[in-house]
Amino acid sequence: MTAAIPPGSPRPTIGGPATERAVCVLAPNSSAMTLDGTNTWLMSEPGSEIAVVVDPGPLDEGHLRDVIATAQASGKRIGLTLLTHGHPDHAEGAARFAELTGTRVRALDPALRLGDEGLTAGEVITVGGLELRVVATPGHTADSLCFEIPADGAVLTGDTVLGRGTTVVAHPDGRLGDYLDSLRALQALTVEGGVETILPGHGPVLTDARGAVEFYLAHRANRLAQVETAVEEGHTTPQAVVSHVYADVDRTLWPAAELSVRAQLDYLREHGLI
Repeated sequence: MTAAIPPGSPRPTIGGPATERAVCVLAPNSSAMTLDGTNTWLMSEPGSEIAVVVDPGPLDEGHLRDVIATAQASGKRIGLTLLTHGHPDHAEGAARFAELTGTRVRALDPALRLGDEGLTAGEVITVGGLELRVVATPGHTADSLCFEIPADGAVLTGDTVLGRGTTVVAHPDGRLGDYLDSLRALQALTVEGGVETILPGHGPVLTDARGAVEFYLAHRANRLAQVETAVEEGHTTPQAVVSHVYADVDRTLWPAAELSVRAQLDYLREHGLI
């Protein structure tokens, strides 16, 4: 879900090479919720003939074949498919993509996997010399993950951090307390782990990772305070809170805003603040 633009010198174009090891193939599913479309990430170690694909995207045959063609144009074959989470704009095409490439699909949610292996926090995945570290980042959804690419000083964030605007906490599966903890974990990577670049699931690459994550934390704190105040002023239903707090947001995004508001109301109740 979009709102104010986070800092981070977003690149003027989306798609194509982003870091030494990451290439974006943009899916043709642009919308108010998906921004320019889903970023499918093709990852490989320089000189390697094997690539990893993160988030094949929607079930769009043309897009899936474009991802394969992009790999082949660089002399690579796809050896593994990974998912950041199970929302259809990221994962719906995974089974067909696996069929086209003969790869396994690894995800946190067992229902999304093709093969026996899942993903665990802190795990290091090595394919063709490429190293990806799994970072557990629940909150947007319960199964949300990020993938750190230490050699590039980058982290691939799915919908946890977007390249433009802010994301929804998809209540009831998504929980605000988990999401805030996940943002703090990403913040630690930017402060102590050498992460400088965010490769988001939607929108442009961000080259000031720390600034972007700190913007997200400040934005969430501000929205939470606004929701608390709205309830104190008598706006007690999620719909009433949305119309009061999100009055400056495009109404097409209000259904998504309501999910975040429900998550915020749950958080405030859990902490005895309302």
